[in-house]
Amino acid sequence: MNHRLLALFTLFFAAHAGAAELLNVSYDPTRELYAQINEAFVADWKAKTGEAVTIKQSHGGSSAQARKILDGLDADVATLGIASDIDVLHEKGDLLPEDWQKRLPSDSTPYTSTIVLLVRKGNPKAIKDWADLVKPGIAVITPNPKTSAGARWNFLAAYAYALKQNGNDEAKARAWIGQLYKNVPVLDTGARGSTVTFAQRELGDVLIAWENEAYLAIAEFGDKFDIVNPATSILAQPPVAVVDKNVKKHGTEKVAEAYLKFLYTPAAQEIIAKNHYRPIDPAAQAKYAASFPKIELTTIAQFGGWKAAQPKFFGEKGVFDQIYQRAK
Repeated sequence: MNHRLLALFTLFFAAHAGAAELLNVSYDPTRELYAQINEAFVADWKAKTGEAVTIKQSHGGSSAQARKILDGLDADVATLGIASDIDVLHEKGDLLPEDWQKRLPSDSTPYTSTIVLLVRKGNPKAIKDWADLVKPGIAVITPNPKTSAGARWNFLAAYAYALKQNGNDEAKARAWIGQLYKNVPVLDTGARGSTVTFAQRELGDVLIAWENEAYLAIAEFGDKFDIVNPATSILAQPPVAVVDKNVKKHGTEKVAEAYLKFLYTPAAQEIIAKNHYRPIDPAAQAKYAASFPKIELTTIAQFGGWKAAQPKFFGEKGVFDQIYQRAK
């Protein structure tokens, strides 16, 4: 190799020294959020360190995404819809430690959301609350709880309502939610797929949706829908985690950790709020309080946390399997 060519190679590698690439494997509705977060983080990282970083995204139903990581999708970070989908990365792949949720504030949850009802403009079926979803002739769109975190939050929000209405009688709550799923004509694999089914394919009378996804549907598809805030819902907590085994292999530990910590900064909390996710930063909460209606929210703790709720409701032969077989 001549000296001139060697010099060119040296300049090339010097220019790319310190460059890193992260893969963020996330759940369905976060495409737009992370596109904006990524842009802000790349600029912030460059300003602080002088290093370039590229961030790629992968999206799908949360549980399906977790399975892809287990099957070899080289995620540096997992930003999934429920804690149980990150727990499985430890339990079945030993990709991160069991106590991963203690590594970042608020149980590694930099934003929250809730579940609302999206109806067609003018609310022609007069849907006002969960009770209306079991009425004859109401077609309900919601994704499959086996593959979608949003679907599991949907299910538990409805189930919590049924328990409250029936004096915590589980048999009556199961019967009620079985009636709801009799009104579900199709189960998409993820939340975004259900939004497309409802908004583009125009199937169904009501979409059970993440709050942020409902607002996005209105922004994306025009003034065709109304949001109905139910009297009660659930505090949805989508957590984030560094996938230790992969970042060690890639040499991206430092930038991956910084990326997730960035989500808690005022700049990122602004982006989060503007995308209709509920920020956890008190200043951002106060600034955007008018954007987030006050709804009585149950929590996953009512169901014993995800380690108890996942097998009971969504595991093999769990509550969902039982009621869905009867509903079909």
